[in-house]
Amino acid sequence: MPLLRSDTADKFIVDRRKPHRNSDVARAVRRTRDRLSQQAGSLDFDRELLKLHGRAMVVSAIAIPLLVLAVAAVGRFAGLGNQVAIWALFTLLCYTIVTFMARRVERTEAAELDPVRTRREFLIGHSLCGLGWAWFAWLGCDTCQVDQFHVAKAMVLLAAMATTAVMASSLGGALLATFAIPVAIYAYAVARLWMPIEGIMAALLVAALPFFGYVARHLNQASWMVLSFRSEKDALIAEVETAKSMSDEARRRAEDANLAKSRFLASMSHELRTPLNAILGFSEVMANEVLGPMNNPTYRDYAHDVHESGEHLLDLINEILDLSRIEAGRYQLNEEPVVLVTIVEDCCHMMELRARNKDIRVIQEFETTLPRLFGDERAIRQITLNLLSNAIKFTASGGEVRVRVGWTAGGGQYISVKDNGPGIPDEEIPVVLSAFGQGSIAIKSAEQGTGLGLPIVQGLLDMHGGEFELHSKLREGTEAIAIFPLSRVMEELPALPTKAVAARRR
Repeated sequence: MPLLRSDTADKFIVDRRKPHRNSDVARAVRRTRDRLSQQAGSLDFDRELLKLHGRAMVVSAIAIPLLVLAVAAVGRFAGLGNQVAIWALFTLLCYTIVTFMARRVERTEAAELDPVRTRREFLIGHSLCGLGWAWFAWLGCDTCQVDQFHVAKAMVLLAAMATTAVMASSLGGALLATFAIPVAIYAYAVARLWMPIEGIMAALLVAALPFFGYVARHLNQASWMVLSFRSEKDALIAEVETAKSMSDEARRRAEDANLAKSRFLASMSHELRTPLNAILGFSEVMANEVLGPMNNPTYRDYAHDVHESGEHLLDLINEILDLSRIEAGRYQLNEEPVVLVTIVEDCCHMMELRARNKDIRVIQEFETTLPRLFGDERAIRQITLNLLSNAIKFTASGGEVRVRVGWTAGGGQYISVKDNGPGIPDEEIPVVLSAFGQGSIAIKSAEQGTGLGLPIVQGLLDMHGGEFELHSKLREGTEAIAIFPLSRVMEELPALPTKAVAARRR
């Protein structure tokens, strides 16, 4: 049967597959972007462009009518008579019709628009406006007091053409539909005069029409690109939101499952410890031959092995249950005033024999003037024992462990345990701080453990409002620092006033 390889990352090492996973995600996002760019499409974008054109015509609806009114006013002053007023009314009516069409399109949802019909209606409206400008191009005035009247008309047509190119850039063909006939009529009217300056202006108008058409086409392409990028951004945001919601749901389920597991383990304390106590008690009675000697020494050795295995299993269960209670929020602190130096000193004495067996020196550096700390003595003792146990476990024979207790810069108190063991690589520190996590170098150079000591330390410190710091340098050693905040430090209270002082105050 072939060996099946697990798809999950090893809990003891850093997941090296993450860069590959990130590159896969980047490629998927890039493919989605390309697909959206290719599908960015004609029909939906035509609707959006028509709405942009309607919005532009509504916003700038006053620009062309102001030009028409100004030309009508100057024409009346120059002696054109009523014909310029009639032209102005007709042209304003045409632009009013286009404005009402644009307002209706702007208020309509894009999905409800018929692009073909709406485009046709807009082009018809612009063609009506073009008839007004054609009328203006055909206007003549033999009695006007304006020199170079045809030159002035050409300048007005150029201004109207430039304004329309900017306003109607979102609607392809709008400029041509508006000014093709006026430019042709102006050129025909000027051609009959055979005047050089009028001919130059006619040529200028004929050349300006494709130029402004080119400008309008590029503005239209810019609007199309803006819509394309907006559509792509909206689609990507939608995909990200979908992925985020799925991730949040998966995270919520994982947290619920983890909490249920922690609650289950926390409630199994009595059920697991009761049979273990029986195993430990009976195996110790058998190993010590309390009820009589054993004829077979092998049975006595087996009893010792059972007792040692039971103790190891009990320690493991205690650590798992402690971590589970902390995660489930069922670990209750029994807070009282304690002396941190005394607790740490007792823990060093408890670990002295174990350190002596490995020829390790435990150096104690304590500040003796520390005030009392308000905390759980059992929890602080467990924090210290876990840190000391790790330091002795991962320090080679002949090494040293330096234990310090003192003030922090913020006025709190700290416990520091520093060894000169193999150290931890920087990328493995998050693994070491996770539940059941162990560093690769530490595993090769020391005895196996459960990987729960540091997570328990972190949990207990969090319950005290403190912090845990782990500093390590490869092949130089590791320093673990448990920090208790200033709010846990108990300053000495002033003495109560005597009866005489109280009476004098009254």
